[in-house]
Parts: sequence; C-alpha cells; structure tokens
Amino acid sequence: MRIPLRVAFFDVDETLLTAKSMVEFLRYWLGRDDARFRAVVAELGAVAEREGRAAANRAYYRLFAGVSSAALTQAGRRWYARHRREPDAFVGSTAAALAGHRAAGDRVVLVSGSCRAVLDPLLTDVGGDDVLCTELVVGGDGRLTGEVARSMIGPAKSDAATELLLRLGASPADCFAYGDHASDLDLLTAVGSPRVVGGDPVLASWAEKHGWPVLPA
Repeated sequence: MRIPLRVAFFDVDETLLTAKSMVEFLRYWLGRDDARFRAVVAELGAVAEREGRAAANRAYYRLFAGVSSAALTQAGRRWYARHRREPDAFVGSTAAALAGHRAAGDRVVLVSGSCRAVLDPLLTDVGGDDVLCTELVVGGDGRLTGEVARSMIGPAKSDAATELLLRLGASPADCFAYGDHASDLDLLTAVGSPRVVGGDPVLASWAEKHGWPVLPA
C-alpha cells in the first residue's frame, strides 16, 4: 500500500525564527547606519499602510537594485551564521515540530517573503527540502534589477504551496502548515492540518472555531 506523501509548510518570520528576517538582514546590510535603517523601515511601513504588505515587499527589494547576486548570497550566509548563534534564534515549539516532521519522513518546505540569500542557509541548517520565497530578478550582468518575480506574501503563499503539491502529487488533506500572522491564513487553510504559532487574534479566532492546535511563540 502506497504511503501518501506529507508536506509540512513553515512560515519563517516569528514562526520558525524569532526574528523578522528581512528587517534584521537589512539592519545587518546597512551596518552601523542606524539612522538610515530607521528611515528605511519607517518608509516601508508607510508603503505597507498605503498599498499593502506585498507592495512593501517589492519596495524592500528595490533597495538592492544593482547589488551583485553573489554578494547578496554571501551576506545572507554571514547574517544567518550570526543569527544562528543567538540563544533565542528559533521559536522552540516550531523547531521541535519541524524536527518531528523530518523524523516522520515528511517533506519540509519554508514559505516566506524573504529571499533565497537569507533562507537557503536556514533551509540547510534545519534539513528542509524546498523554499517558496520572493524570487529576485537578476540581470545578465549578475546584478539584481530591484524587481521580483513574485512577492511571497499572503495569498501568494497558498498559491505557491498548492502548485508545489500538484507537482509532487501530494494531497492537501495530508499536509500541514504553520503560521503566526493573519497574512498566513490563506496558507493555513490550504492544507488539512493547520497549526497556529503564537497569539495573533485573527488566527486565534480561526483556531478556536475550527479546533486548530496552537503552539506557543
């Protein structure tokens, strides 16, 4: 009898990592220029208020226009290595759940608005299988154009997860998803076994109504 393939999707920021990876990577990228960092974060916050989180995601990556893709990859590795050394680098309950899925032979997929430069070191570290993320457009000269192929925010997460399940031949009913924010709701409802991390009021309401497990943040 064929054992069905199970996939476990994990949001990253404040679900698996305690940090907001895009924000903390930007802090690392800008070095000691705290004034610039604060100004950029405020500007991105204003974009999110006016136009939504996906627009802010696209605006974030325009900051890296002209940067060598290889340089961004190297910076991502250095940032993750530093974050990894923090005593509270991971949300403990989610990290334990991920380890359980690996032990059970499930496919582990990270889903995030961050980019591969930041996420690939994490994927390797946790022994994951795939990343669904905001993919950056690279020009023929190997430098980032500042544009993205798709912002992996909100409904895009569920769309990408559904596409992956179709390619793998896995049934959503057999699969899991973990998220901490209302923007993860589409991803959570795309699978048969959603898991809420933390106390987001929107997700808490859905968890109470539908009997979803809630993990501590």
